[in-house]
Amino acid sequence: MEKTRTLFFTGKGGVGKTSLSCATGLALAEGGRRVLIVSTDPASNLDEVLGTELGQSPTPVAGAPGLFALNIDPEAAAHDYRERMVGPYRGILPPAAIASMEEQFSGACTVEIAAFDQFAKLLGDPAATAEFDHVIFDTAPTGHTLRLLTLPSAWTDFIASSTGGASCLGPLAGLEKQKALYAATVAQLADPAATTVVLVARPEIAALREAERTRRELAELGVGNLRLALNGVFSAGDSDDAIAKAMERRGAEALAAMPAGLSALPCQRIAFLAGGTVGLAALRLMFGSAGEPEEMDPIPVGTLPPGLAPLVDGMEAMGHGVIMTMGKGGVGKTTLAAAIAVALAARGHAVTLSTTDPAAHVAMAVEGGIPGLRVARIDPEAEVESYRDEVLAKAGSGLDAAGRAMLEEDLRSPCTEEIAVFRAFARTVAEGRERFVILDTAPTGHTILLLDAAEAFHREVMRTQADMPEAVRQLLPRLRDPAFTRVVIVTLAEATPVHEAERLQNDLARAGITPHAWVINQSLLASGTTHPVLARRGRYEMAFIRKVADTLAPRAALVPWQAEAPVGRKGLSALLGDIRSG
Repeated sequence: MEKTRTLFFTGKGGVGKTSLSCATGLALAEGGRRVLIVSTDPASNLDEVLGTELGQSPTPVAGAPGLFALNIDPEAAAHDYRERMVGPYRGILPPAAIASMEEQFSGACTVEIAAFDQFAKLLGDPAATAEFDHVIFDTAPTGHTLRLLTLPSAWTDFIASSTGGASCLGPLAGLEKQKALYAATVAQLADPAATTVVLVARPEIAALREAERTRRELAELGVGNLRLALNGVFSAGDSDDAIAKAMERRGAEALAAMPAGLSALPCQRIAFLAGGTVGLAALRLMFGSAGEPEEMDPIPVGTLPPGLAPLVDGMEAMGHGVIMTMGKGGVGKTTLAAAIAVALAARGHAVTLSTTDPAAHVAMAVEGGIPGLRVARIDPEAEVESYRDEVLAKAGSGLDAAGRAMLEEDLRSPCTEEIAVFRAFARTVAEGRERFVILDTAPTGHTILLLDAAEAFHREVMRTQADMPEAVRQLLPRLRDPAFTRVVIVTLAEATPVHEAERLQNDLARAGITPHAWVINQSLLASGTTHPVLARRGRYEMAFIRKVADTLAPRAALVPWQAEAPVGRKGLSALLGDIRSG
């Protein structure tokens, strides 16, 4: 894969994109190349994996000569972008005009286009990275990544079709200047001699399905130089340990059912590592020939947190309301949301299980109909169409032809989707007045942007003269009311997911939202395994379990790794050990 100068790592949240991008960069640097790793993830953990505090400019990685890294910070990028667009007019235009320009650049869409502006410069402007032999992009989870990759065409089309002078992104002149750069970015992405895209997956059915969906959509974008990296492939050896055999079997079954499109790609397999992938020494193991030590010291278990059932008992006592599972991608939010929904429905409650995740795996987690349970998904395309129709009907009815044309142009902008989805999110939360609503939310960065969009949404609907629905007015008060909404932070007993969850809890606190509980998912320590490699992973987990239970969580639950996949009513109920769910 190192034959091309540019490499992308993409895939479902939690599959190991950051670890593999860093391990690849480290291997190239130790081979004498100068390498830059760039994270485009709003919830980047590049600093932690590399053990170096990073900024928005290339920073040398400590202990790895020739390796540099940077984070594209969306908020900082938006600030710089706004100032670049507005700054030249300060002192020239009247204060009212400056205030109007700043307002145009205040929406969530500006954050996205500003981050893309930096991404495009790094990819489409050779001079920006001329000092490096390779540039590696550690991309955000799949939904965000696909949106990022389609932006060159989306923004180019939007600029080309715009006839007015302003949009939700501000004056279009600022975008017009970038057309050549965006065209170069599109060309760079589609050039197989210049760019390789690595689809990262684990030997799990959901991750492989997501990788296949990504493969198809990238092909439609003209990106054809694709490779597959299978991360965390486990072999039980000659062990008769039930958990080890189940893990090997589940992985083999998932790989046997791999979609044909993925099977045809060049593939590299990376073995399961018991000690995590944080730090340069751990990254070297990913591509090293030497295995990990297999010592079998006793595991100091101590007192572990209780299982999931007591937590669900407390939620049931609410009678109705909203339960949100939140956390880093790949920690099992969808599975736990489905398990809670199945348990509450089985106890006789009316339940809606819904997702705001662009990848939308929630429907796969529940197989077959369950009485009392309604599974729903917020469909961005349908919501955008409904929002456009409503705005045109209310705000466009009194406009002349030119005014209506400008409004229709504005509604073609990519940020319209964010507004439309936000309204649907608010409507779903409002259902919690009469029933249980379980929300399987998108990965952390997307979720926080969604929650932070309240003020931006208010400004946007005022600008387009759309109505502010009552559900939107009540959204933040409802989310902040612990008697109405309970936020469950989901994590794994590993360094990066726990640290990411801690940051999420701090972000929620600033928004006035206090989490109800933490769930530590897929614990090998709690599974009872005695396999040398898996038991070593259990010892690795212990410090993180104690940190969550003793210092971070108001209440904690520990869910063991399951020998049978937690899919369908039976598999999901096993997560609770809930005999009432039958």
